[in-house]
Amino acid sequence: MLKLPPLSLYIHIPWCVQKCPYCDFNSHAQKGEIPEKDYISHLLQDLQADLVRFQESIQGRQLHSIFIGGGTPSLFSAESIGYLLGEIKKQISFEKEIEITLEANPGTVEAERFKGYMAAGVTRISMGIQSFNDDKLQRLGRIHNAEEAKSAVNLAKVSGLQSFNLDLMHGLPHQTLDEALADLRQAIELAPPHLSWYQLTIEPNTMFAYRPPRLPDEEALWAIFEQGHQLLTEAGYQQYETSAYAKPGFQCRHNMNYWRFGDYLAIGCGAHGKLTFPNGKILRFSKTKHPKGYLRGEYLYEEKNVPEIDRPFEFFMNRFRLLEAVPKAEFEAYTGLAPGMVKAQMDLALQQNYIVETQTAWQITEHGKLFLNELLTLFLTED
Repeated sequence: MLKLPPLSLYIHIPWCVQKCPYCDFNSHAQKGEIPEKDYISHLLQDLQADLVRFQESIQGRQLHSIFIGGGTPSLFSAESIGYLLGEIKKQISFEKEIEITLEANPGTVEAERFKGYMAAGVTRISMGIQSFNDDKLQRLGRIHNAEEAKSAVNLAKVSGLQSFNLDLMHGLPHQTLDEALADLRQAIELAPPHLSWYQLTIEPNTMFAYRPPRLPDEEALWAIFEQGHQLLTEAGYQQYETSAYAKPGFQCRHNMNYWRFGDYLAIGCGAHGKLTFPNGKILRFSKTKHPKGYLRGEYLYEEKNVPEIDRPFEFFMNRFRLLEAVPKAEFEAYTGLAPGMVKAQMDLALQQNYIVETQTAWQITEHGKLFLNELLTLFLTED
C-alpha cells in the first residue's frame, strides 16, 4: 500500500506568437487563428478519459492545484479559461484553497486580461519576463520590451490576484555581471511575491543549439549567481528550490507538490503526468505532442510503470531540488521502500558532504546544491 500524495493538474496550451530560440518546450508558432474552442473541448474529453482510465487512483481525491502552461496560455481569452475551469470542476472537485496558475506573456494585450483571468478562477499569474534589457529581449526572441513588462507587472499588482511570479533568466548572450544584477534589481523593485531566477542553458533541438550564442564563462556565471542570491536574500526572498525564490508564504504550491513527488494529472499536447495507486503502482504517462494528432482525439501517447528499482532516483531527483528537509517517512510512504534501501547511497552522500542526516530526515547541503547532478547519480541504476 502506498500513501496517496496531493493531486494536481497540469494543462498544456501549445501555441505561441513565435518560437523563442532557447525554448525546448512543446510549443508551436501561431499560424492563423488558434482553434481555441475546439482545443478546450478536447482538453475536457482528455480529462474525462483519464478520470475513467485512472479511476482507481483518482476516485475520491480533490485537486490541490492547477497549472496552465505552454506555449502562451494567455493567448486564450478569459472567457475560455473560465469555461475550462468551470467544466473541470464539474468532473473533479477542488480543494477549498486551490492554487490556479496561468502562464502569461507580458505583452500589453495579454496583460489587460489579468482581471478577467482572476474572475475566471485564476489565483496566480506567472509572467515570462526573462530580462528588462531590450537588447537581451531581442536576442532571446521575446515579443515584448522592458516597458511592457513593467506595465504588465503593475497591472498584475492591482488585478486582485492572490499572487504572481516573474520568470527571469541570467547567463544571457554577452551578458555582463552588471547587466545581470541590473535585471534582478529591477525585478526586486517591482516586488513580486515570487521570482523564478534561472540560468539560460542551451538545449538540444533549439535555434540556439544550431547557432550557439556566446554566453558568460563559468567564473562569470558563478559571480552572477553568488551576488544575485545575496541581493534576493537581502530583499526578503527565500530560496526554496534550485531556481525559485519567494516571500514567506508565497511558494508555488503546484511546483512544491511536483518536487515533493506528488501526483499530477496532465492534459493537452505533450503534457506529462504521474499517478500513485493504492495497490503500490506508480505510473508515468504523456500525451500526444502535436496539435494535429491531439485535435483528432489521439490523446494518450505513452504510459509506463515506475519499477521499485527506479523509485529512489525518481524520488530524490525531485526532492533534492527543494532545500527543505526530506522526511524519511515520506520516502517510505510515497515509494513503498524502506529507508534502509538507500543507506549505501546516503553514506556516500554524507562522505561527500552532499547531505546531512538526522534520525528522521535527510537534507541537501549548500555544497550538495552545487553538485546536485553528482548527488543524484548515486541513485541511478544500471539497465
